[in-house]
Amino acid sequence: MSLFENSLFENLMVGEYAGEGDLIQLITDEEDEQQGKEAFGEEIPILSVRNTVLFPGVVIPITVGRQRSIKLVKKAQKGDKMIGVCAQINPNTDDPGWEDIYQVGTLAKIIKMIVLPDGNTTIIIQGKKRFAVREQVTDDPYFIAKVDYLEENFPKSSKKITALEESLKEAATRIMHLNPEIPREAQVALDNIDNTPFLTHFLSSNINASVEAKQKLLEINDGVERATLLLELMMKDIQMLELKSEIQKKVHTDIDQQQRDYFLRQQMKVLQTELGEEGPEKEVEDLRARGAKKNWPAEVAKHFDKELDKILRINPSAAEYPIALNYAETMVELPWNELTQDNFDLKNAKKILDSDHFGLEKVKERIIEYLAVLKLKNDLKGPILCLYGPPGVGKTSLGKSIAAALGRKYIRMSLGGLHDEAEIRGHRKTYVGAMPGKIIQNMKKVKISNPVFVLDEIDKLSSDFRGDPSSAFLEVLDPEQNFAFLDNYLEVDYDLSKVLFIATANSLDTIQPALRDRMEIIEVTGYTQEEKVEIAKRHLVPKQRKEHGLKATQVRFDKASLIKLIEDYTRESGVRNLERAIGKVIRNVAKSIAMEEEYDSKITPNAVRKILGSEIFDKESYQDNSVAGVVTGLAWTSVGGEILFIESSLSRGKGKLTLSGQLGDVMKESAMTALSYLKSKAEILGIDHRVFDQYDLHIHIPAGAVPKDGPSAGITMLTAMASVYTQRKIKSKIAMTGEISLIGKVMPVGGIKEKILAAKRAGIKEIILCKKNIRDIEEIDEQYIKGVEFHFVDRVEEVLDIALLKNKVDKPLQFTFHAENGK
Repeated sequence: MSLFENSLFENLMVGEYAGEGDLIQLITDEEDEQQGKEAFGEEIPILSVRNTVLFPGVVIPITVGRQRSIKLVKKAQKGDKMIGVCAQINPNTDDPGWEDIYQVGTLAKIIKMIVLPDGNTTIIIQGKKRFAVREQVTDDPYFIAKVDYLEENFPKSSKKITALEESLKEAATRIMHLNPEIPREAQVALDNIDNTPFLTHFLSSNINASVEAKQKLLEINDGVERATLLLELMMKDIQMLELKSEIQKKVHTDIDQQQRDYFLRQQMKVLQTELGEEGPEKEVEDLRARGAKKNWPAEVAKHFDKELDKILRINPSAAEYPIALNYAETMVELPWNELTQDNFDLKNAKKILDSDHFGLEKVKERIIEYLAVLKLKNDLKGPILCLYGPPGVGKTSLGKSIAAALGRKYIRMSLGGLHDEAEIRGHRKTYVGAMPGKIIQNMKKVKISNPVFVLDEIDKLSSDFRGDPSSAFLEVLDPEQNFAFLDNYLEVDYDLSKVLFIATANSLDTIQPALRDRMEIIEVTGYTQEEKVEIAKRHLVPKQRKEHGLKATQVRFDKASLIKLIEDYTRESGVRNLERAIGKVIRNVAKSIAMEEEYDSKITPNAVRKILGSEIFDKESYQDNSVAGVVTGLAWTSVGGEILFIESSLSRGKGKLTLSGQLGDVMKESAMTALSYLKSKAEILGIDHRVFDQYDLHIHIPAGAVPKDGPSAGITMLTAMASVYTQRKIKSKIAMTGEISLIGKVMPVGGIKEKILAAKRAGIKEIILCKKNIRDIEEIDEQYIKGVEFHFVDRVEEVLDIALLKNKVDKPLQFTFHAENGK
């Protein structure tokens, strides 16, 4: 209850119920003295009231509801209208006893009694004099007690009383200013009070304090002490009101700003409606309607609705608004469980693969097997396919053919040079310019949850201080985890388990072992010359002809011209450079047609040489073994198989070994192993042991700018050393590959098919391999090895017997030696 909530002005208004028709006047000093001399009854009825303490001189209304209280009031109304009013200690007690009421109260006079329709009775009373209960007479039918009346102990006039009175009025005035709910007329009533006891009673009745505090004021007999405690309570109230006013002022300022923004937004909304534009609320409602149509999990729907509710609470002009809106739009644009129907007609799939790719029979057979499992199981939880092979053999286009065979949409994501993990997992949306990762971006672009997703060049992933993308792919490519892929931007799990991931790679060495373990490797090998001719006829020439706007009658390639392009102008496992060469020839024809020049529509080998110039690759240079110490080896590179020459020469010196041609550590170790073996077997091979100490050996592998490494050249370097030390030439058109041990054992190596294709391109007729590589030869189609003789060996001696000719060169190198120990 605030101060003056029942102000004197309001109390005076009840005077119209006083019966006499006169307003109740303020008590003057004379009236106070006369009231003090008035004789009141010693035995009076006691009325207990809740949450109210009545002070002398104060007029208040009280609603009476208890039966004993109604009996008391009606009895008093018929008599002298005098009752005693005591406050109830516990307001929640419905039927109080003597122990439940305070023993000090105020004698009151009933001014008016009103019976309400609901049966309750309201009385308007005015306090007359304080009393203390001396004896409890009875509690039936209501409380009756014998009382002693308490006198007001106020000094007549003193500086202290004057100061207290002024302080009380100033405090009351301050409270009225701080509390706008108090009417202004209360100040007029306050100014008209010049009776110190009544001023104290009036303020005590209206002070914002508890019943206990007001009761304590009522019980104090000393007027100065009572006024001092009242002033203390009023000062606490002032402090509370000042703090409340300060808080309200701050809140009011914030509310004013919010109201201003609200009204401006409402005006903008009206203007946008008049102009036919959509406002922020319309955008949010549209998103909510689109979200209701999504077939997403319940937790995602709940998260989405929560984000929309958050958007509605953001000021559209705030920086966070477009961020939150973009996030909601990204969520609703993603394909949640939106699937296309798979076409599991495997005959049709095989037909599509055969029409798109010539050759690659093993690869296509493996893909058909994979699709057959999908058809029977209808579940993609299995190894991820990784098509591995040299560039230009059709790995990426195989992924596109698989998508066409299944009737799925196709996505390709290039991973070459990707080194930021956030490119896969996305950025948190709290960052400036945040966006989802490329996986989610591509899913949003394709609008389907089960596309064929080609991860191109997965072996080209790199890592730096921004993270390791290959580690992020561990979750993407794991069927046991990717059903709940978590993008940092999206913040909710997204199901990738229905996506058919196909990775491509040129090399397996650079793929993280854990990532490689999640993929099933399908090797896509290079093409033979015959396959390249067929690919050029069926695919490359028609494609280039179409791209250059020519008809089939305007340019035709015969088989000889295609063979010349393959042998003399390209050196690769795939057909990418062959396609470029065909494109150059067709552009020359297109130029002649455009300039209306005469030309021959049939492309011949001579026409190829005239258009493309001299041959780039000289086939004959790969067969030059006419000098002792030169051996042809076979190597595997990222672009397919290659042949390489190992050259060795001797010069007078101190037995120093020199290696050149930018060799790696493994090749250097192979050379040292081969030399150590030759020294240990010098007598058997017919080599004078002094040559190792008095002649320097230099081994060189041409194309010095190209780094070379690996164990495949072990037997090749040993054969070159044996050839130069024994001065026996190498058999013509023979090549070899294999690793050696220090005890002369030949060990198997990889990349056999690519090496065989390289040997066939160079015209090699014989190839020496380790016996354990027989299993690799058995897996190769017969057309790849047709025309090549294979020698499978287990020891180095077998290699030398096959590769070294019996006769020496026409003019053998003459070894001269220094005398040993003066002999």
